[in-house]
Amino acid sequence: MNEKIKIALGYVLITLVWGSTWLVIRIGLDSLSPMLAVGLRSLVASFFIFFIMKFAKIKLQTDPLSLKIYLLLTFFSFIIPQSLVYWAEQFVPSGLTSVIFSTFPFFIIFFSWILSSTEQVGPYKILGSVIAFLGITIIFWNDFSFDFSLYSIGIIAILISSGIQGFVSVIIKKHGNHLHPLSINFLPLLLSGIILIPFGYFFEDQTNFVIDSKGIYSILYLAVLSNVISFTVYYWLMKKISVVILSLSSFITPVIALILGVIILNEKITIYHIVGSSLVLIGIIFANFKGLIKYYKEKREYKFD
Repeated sequence: MNEKIKIALGYVLITLVWGSTWLVIRIGLDSLSPMLAVGLRSLVASFFIFFIMKFAKIKLQTDPLSLKIYLLLTFFSFIIPQSLVYWAEQFVPSGLTSVIFSTFPFFIIFFSWILSSTEQVGPYKILGSVIAFLGITIIFWNDFSFDFSLYSIGIIAILISSGIQGFVSVIIKKHGNHLHPLSINFLPLLLSGIILIPFGYFFEDQTNFVIDSKGIYSILYLAVLSNVISFTVYYWLMKKISVVILSLSSFITPVIALILGVIILNEKITIYHIVGSSLVLIGIIFANFKGLIKYYKEKREYKFD
């Protein structure tokens, strides 16, 4: 299969899966406390990755740089940011959480500008990100009619999570290209589970803790589809395309959540949804403008050869 097709399919995959994760996280919180849920999800995912690596005979890279990256990911990609999102979703609706997390590309642009000399952040990417974010805001415009004081701490937690993830993504893009996508996932997830499960169980309120179908399905769905498959594809894509372009997937995930709401919950489409979704599409096309022009020129040159 052509690599460009693989990249496109991988991009579609992560947006489809991550578009549903916000809702699944919220469902799981009816049964499990935040850190315990993140820990169980991480531990289950690490077991799946371990068996895949064994079957595919993929070795865990253990050089000093790799070990530093594993530790960085453990705390700043899984333990802290995911715990913040889970905790915040106790107070902030899942749809609004996806909108707030759509600030992710702006953090990518900011940290790329500061930390990476190889990652090009041009005006097309910046303007495209702004247009797409405006589209997301319009889609969920009615959700912004709330008493800010009830959500403020949760919103801040989501913004911090988005910022941390943006910082880590730039670091991985800069220093982690030598790591296998499964290897980079396994040890951080295993360590996150080992740390968070006892911590969450003993220090969080377990009054409403219950092992039921909602909690189990939530853990399995997020562990397998999000952590094992999507994060592995995400790290693979990071080796292939700009981290800024990759981060724009966070603009598509709320649109996916909207579509799922229409299909599964029979929610209605409004003019806000149509205008907002159109702006998201325009913004992403604009951010990819140089790449699209380059691809078009290559195709024309190939035709005339």
